[in-house]
Amino acid sequence: MSDPYFQRLFAERIGGAGYGKGTAIYKFEKIKRAKRQAIADFPDRPLLDFGIGENDEIAPEIVRSTMKVEIDRPENRGYADNGIQPFKDAAAAFMQREFGVRLNPETEVLHCIGSKPALAMLPAAFINPGDITLMTVPGYPVAGTHTRYYGGQVFSLPLREENGFLPDLDAIPEDIARRAKLLVLNYPNSPTGRLADEDFFRRVVDFARRNEIVVVHDAAHIMLTYGRRPLSFLQIEGARDVGVEVHSMSKGFHMIGWRLGFVAGHERIVRAFGDIKDNSDSGQFIAIQKAAIAALADPSIPAAVRAKYERRLGKLVAALRRLGFRADMPGGTYFLYVPAPRGVEGGPTFASAEEASQWLIRQRSICTVPWDDAGPYLRFSVTYQGPTEADEDRLMNALLERLADDRLVF
Repeated sequence: MSDPYFQRLFAERIGGAGYGKGTAIYKFEKIKRAKRQAIADFPDRPLLDFGIGENDEIAPEIVRSTMKVEIDRPENRGYADNGIQPFKDAAAAFMQREFGVRLNPETEVLHCIGSKPALAMLPAAFINPGDITLMTVPGYPVAGTHTRYYGGQVFSLPLREENGFLPDLDAIPEDIARRAKLLVLNYPNSPTGRLADEDFFRRVVDFARRNEIVVVHDAAHIMLTYGRRPLSFLQIEGARDVGVEVHSMSKGFHMIGWRLGFVAGHERIVRAFGDIKDNSDSGQFIAIQKAAIAALADPSIPAAVRAKYERRLGKLVAALRRLGFRADMPGGTYFLYVPAPRGVEGGPTFASAEEASQWLIRQRSICTVPWDDAGPYLRFSVTYQGPTEADEDRLMNALLERLADDRLVF
């Protein structure tokens, strides 16, 4: 069958005339296929799914009850455009309460329809053809994808254990730093689960000033911080002069799917984001913004979410250690990032984390997400379905039993 006439019209940014003809399979599609095969091959063996990357609970009752009221109010029916002022006020109050960061809610805060669209839109405000965005790997690729859409380039900063899973800013070549316009960071980091401290953020501010770079800090997991109080990039002196922070209502508030967050920081960057946004969407449904106001005003919500995932991570660390994994409690997120096994004694060897992941799914019905960007690692998520602590314990026991006869080689 011949190609449709528009095959040659596809933009080069998505593959040009070759769009849709590639044979490469995205790793998450490989995982889906392996899961389907495991279920078909072992129909009586439940899948232990540690690959899910979203909260397993619905939003708290106060959020849902507020939504039920607000959805019936006629004044909430219209376009929100760049957001309602009460939501911006609530976001600013949240930043003051949790981090001691004072923001002008009229000029330094703007809502977004989730953090993903914000990370997609911010490059439009800065990237011209030939400009560079500095991105950590492994990491969330959206800002890099859109940098390329605008003719820019991405320079990858590997997150390695020997550097505490922080990017080595001193290793960035001078010519790259001169051409860079954006530095995108994410702490607590997904998928490594590691934290940045005040000293690192101070070095980021200094690096940004010296090289005239805008910092975009993705703080989606910030309320899932363990062992210390959550740290905002905006708490650091000078941070607001060089960038913005992107917050999400999803991870820390069980509002996955509600699609709401906010961008906060330097007034001029927030305004530029608002100009791009105003030409990209018409704002999130006002009733959802009002429900989120209730969530932001209740500190018990992120505290409960944090306690749940910290408890689950502790159980998972203990189980994986018994199986030979080198596992330690992460500083944040609901992910556990561990070195992948190199094989099974007397069995197969694995040349990559992806091969290890595929074997675990297909042969043991255990789903993880592989990362090979900066060494072979597996990401376990504790967002599995398990309504009670007894369910959590049963799942850990099933994990131990499933791998009891395998001597994993590391």
